[in-house]
Amino acid sequence: TTLPLQGPTTLSADTMDCWKEMKSSSWIYPTLILCTYGFFSAMKPAESFLTPYLTGPDKNLTIEEVTNHVFPVWTYSYLVLLVPVFLITDYMRYKPIIILQGAGSLITWLMLLFAQGVVAMQLMEVFYGMFTATEIAYYAYIYSTVSADHYQKATSYCRSITLVASTVGAVLGQLLVSLAGLSYFYLSTISLVSVSLAFFTSPLLPMPPKSMFFHRKGLSDTVSERAEKEITPNASSTNKHPGHQDDKDSVKSADMKECYGTKRLLYWSLWWALATAGFYQVLNYVQVLWDHRAPSQSSAVYNGAVEAIATFLSSATSMAVGYIRINWDLSGELALGIFSAVNAGALFLMHCTANIWACYAGYLVFKACYMFLITIATFQIAVNLSMERYALMFGFNTFLALAIQTILTLVVVDSRGLGLDIVTQVSYLIYILACTRCRREKQSFPKEHLTLKEQESEEPITTGSATRL
Repeated sequence: TTLPLQGPTTLSADTMDCWKEMKSSSWIYPTLILCTYGFFSAMKPAESFLTPYLTGPDKNLTIEEVTNHVFPVWTYSYLVLLVPVFLITDYMRYKPIIILQGAGSLITWLMLLFAQGVVAMQLMEVFYGMFTATEIAYYAYIYSTVSADHYQKATSYCRSITLVASTVGAVLGQLLVSLAGLSYFYLSTISLVSVSLAFFTSPLLPMPPKSMFFHRKGLSDTVSERAEKEITPNASSTNKHPGHQDDKDSVKSADMKECYGTKRLLYWSLWWALATAGFYQVLNYVQVLWDHRAPSQSSAVYNGAVEAIATFLSSATSMAVGYIRINWDLSGELALGIFSAVNAGALFLMHCTANIWACYAGYLVFKACYMFLITIATFQIAVNLSMERYALMFGFNTFLALAIQTILTLVVVDSRGLGLDIVTQVSYLIYILACTRCRREKQSFPKEHLTLKEQESEEPITTGSATRL
């Protein structure tokens, strides 16, 4: 008679024991919670239809107000907020910044639902800038929580889940619009529910026991760093006393010298900054171009389907870098030149064509090629740097890209500048991408300039990239 009573109790106890064991694990629990947060944070069905929503009956803004007054604010706020966020994220050990990111996303979608007018939408873009600026905490958190043995698995899970969520959100939005005839307002409501779940998940993250820069015992050694220590033994003594300000300044100086001290890394970083600036600009205004080619008020909108396909192709091209068996040291610059030209051609097609399907196709090619190239660039940069220095270089390159985009936005897009229409803006982006074409003969280096780690590396490394996914 007691067996029916003990069954559920035993099951409940086993479940609790399993949960406690997973929570006490060094990497499973934080990775699971972070992936849950990442999924709901990126699963926003309305994001692919933002321009039709703002210019539709719900917000009733003109396309000029959206292009020249609202969207530029995101670029400015992103740039301004990135610097303090980058400086305090590591010091505060990531979790508070992730909570701040969730709050920024929550406020963004609340304002999209209930606020009205140009000024309110500009303020909404400020909070969206806060959301994107704090995104670095999401990708850096896992490295301060799990051991190095689990970096590869944890990174792949956390990055792939955002791509899956973006694809799910885009497909769901397209199905609800095309088949169910749901308005963009209800898509925004679903997006608000999703980011709310992300926000309430973020406090469940455990506080990391360490940071990557502050109070670190020493830099992670790479082959090039060990060679550097043999030449400059003071670098090792610097790491033994991280509490002294002079030692910290010496470490920062050594980090910057290692990151930008060679022409090879400098050239790759310059391409990264220029290409990413153009990519962000396209991402920010491509919906405006689509609305210009096929006005959403009188035409069927397939933005969600296009974004879903673009995300899938981007994932495929990024993964392809890890399986293509060629020497990227010799062929990487050639690939940059060829695919940068392809990207410029895709933008030229989007500029010249009046057919929305050709415009969609140009965007698919553009995004897939960029993701392919940025993966090569991150691999070429990261192969010579420790995790700490890679994070530093990633942050600085992103800041440089945003600075270039800000100048471009202020001069070309903003109503206080030229305030050009969307078609003319694309022609400027074609010129910028043409400038990113790398001349391989100018960037080829003798083999002796490469580090031992690069020469011996047979397996290509697929690394993530920063995009507005």
